[in-house]
Amino acid sequence: MQLSRALWRVGLESYVALYNLSPAISLAERASFGLRNSECLVALLTVEGSTSPEVCQEIGLARGLDLLIIPLLEEGAKLPFLIEHLRPLVFREEKYADVVGLLIKTIRELSRLEWLKVTCPKCGEEMTQYLTPQEDVEEALAKCTFLETICSYCQNKIRLDARTFEPRL
Repeated sequence: MQLSRALWRVGLESYVALYNLSPAISLAERASFGLRNSECLVALLTVEGSTSPEVCQEIGLARGLDLLIIPLLEEGAKLPFLIEHLRPLVFREEKYADVVGLLIKTIRELSRLEWLKVTCPKCGEEMTQYLTPQEDVEEALAKCTFLETICSYCQNKIRLDARTFEPRL
């Protein structure tokens, strides 16, 4: 869910939420609907999950639909054969936020992400702001600092993780 929330913050919809909704619709139909209504598949491939028949079938359907596939590969896992030619974004569990940041940067380079959704950790209000320019994100990452904004409701100063845009007090 950390990945889903990070993508939501930059205005990208994740169909992972469908897996928990609509119990009257089969998991296979939910996966098919999600992929057919997507522009890309971010395949989260853990050591255990990379050999899962369900994951491999989703990847197969995405290949059949000619979707862009961006694999996030846990260190030690193997890419399924249908995507072994792709260059994955490799991660270790303790550095997962780094790969999420790299994924967001990659998607920014391929599209026009313009908006950032921020939920104030103090008052809980959700705001929409312009997405921080990538140059400012890179600078904050290089200096190991946070991005900063202000809640438009309670005027509280909010620090944002420069990788995932996750808000912090």
